[in-house]
Amino acid sequence: MDNADLPELGALALRDLIAQRAVSPVALMDACIARIEALNPAINAVTATDFDRARATARDAEAAVQRGEPLGPLHGLPLGVKDLQDTAGLLSTSGNIGRRGHVPLQDNALVARLRAAGAIVTAKTNVPDMGAGANTRNPVWGATGNPFDPRLNAGGSSGGSAAALAADLLPLATGSDTGGSLRIPAALCGVVGLRPTPGLVANDARPLGWSVISVLGPMARDVADTRLMLQACAGLDGRDPLSAEQPDLFAPPVLPDPARLRIAYTADFGCCDVDPMIRRVFQARLDALRRLGATLEPLDEALHPLLAEAHGVFDVLRAESFYAAYADTLRDAPQTLAPHVRANIEMAGAMTLGDRAAAHLAQTRIARAFAALFERFDLIVAPTTPVTPFPWTTLYAEQVDGRPQANYYRWLALTYVVTLATNPALSLPCGRDEAGMPFGLQLIGPLRGDARLLNMAQALEQAGAGDPTLARPRPDIAALRTPRPELRSIVTHPPILDGGGSGSASMTAV
Repeated sequence: MDNADLPELGALALRDLIAQRAVSPVALMDACIARIEALNPAINAVTATDFDRARATARDAEAAVQRGEPLGPLHGLPLGVKDLQDTAGLLSTSGNIGRRGHVPLQDNALVARLRAAGAIVTAKTNVPDMGAGANTRNPVWGATGNPFDPRLNAGGSSGGSAAALAADLLPLATGSDTGGSLRIPAALCGVVGLRPTPGLVANDARPLGWSVISVLGPMARDVADTRLMLQACAGLDGRDPLSAEQPDLFAPPVLPDPARLRIAYTADFGCCDVDPMIRRVFQARLDALRRLGATLEPLDEALHPLLAEAHGVFDVLRAESFYAAYADTLRDAPQTLAPHVRANIEMAGAMTLGDRAAAHLAQTRIARAFAALFERFDLIVAPTTPVTPFPWTTLYAEQVDGRPQANYYRWLALTYVVTLATNPALSLPCGRDEAGMPFGLQLIGPLRGDARLLNMAQALEQAGAGDPTLARPRPDIAALRTPRPELRSIVTHPPILDGGGSGSASMTAV
């Protein structure tokens, strides 16, 4: 294989080739950097880069291979890090003008674990301002275009990671998820995003240590690579009171026969607006699962009144989380906060202790209802998003199926219902929708059953590999060789590329 094609290989294949001395970490890094430089101007997925230090680390990784040293599970693999997550010596802006010169002194817990496993931090990936919203655009770096059509949005808030993976810029990337920020961009860009059980991946930066709505997690191009990355970053961390071990995650995967799976399905959980086209595409995926022999039953409609509470519950818990994270900033530097971030904080300020107690009670009922479902079913499936990708110039889906959405995140209800249940959920790429864009099937597993969920997802992925309605779609790479300068057009403040903090790493915009 030509070195220029190395970025198209999966993380597992690259790891094995590096261990076999068939691929040099230096050659792989050079190929990924060349691909970023060639294709990123078309999608603007990658923001700050660390190419000089990444190349130096790749040389060290190659020397370790030559010396025959023990290798970590991600040894020599280039990594993209979501710009909400701190990286030592590398610009970490969160897409916010108040942080556009922020260079952290140390990695967050997730990045530190991935580095310890041998991954090489290569670049940051784009996000909405402070992660608020599911359209990746901000005043520091601009917007991220969808690799299947850069005029359309890549989802969010892990949109830069998803787009970078879809275009084969990097083999692995990090994400995070509150209302769907791992799953939605994965679905819109045709890659895999896993929202793990809360605590499986430690988060030392979460202001509310006992809150379960925000998690960190892996993104990759297929389920096996996602599992590899999750294994490398899961585990206990004393700084996260929710962190826990899942020993079965490290056992060799045993893939079930799809014909033996008992699957509950729902197009809308009885409370989510979904466009008719997405309902039709979802029905076609259910038909494909039936062809594989799986047993499918509709989700019990008796749950609908309970799940209808999810909107109000998520309003409260999301606002509570934003208040904890940004209330001080609103007081001290309100001009640095985007309107959506301020709106969440102000919403929290108007809520009472009674509102919070009612929300937590309702969330508990939802979680227990999902737990009861997994006494009867192996898996729950639903669409990941209610709409096909819309133009990145449109901030959010203001209407779904002709119904106005109450706020900028209401269109994410298909994923935030599952957030409230706390179950692990994975977006599996399953062909294209009627507009020719990627379609993601949301697979929901039992609480703390992340390994089982990955096993089921991988079994369905393998069984559907030859079926265009179930297989992962690929973008037209040749079309991505045309730069899209308009993606940077919403930048209102030029990025600071060499200021603040510590470290001498290369920090440049791509």
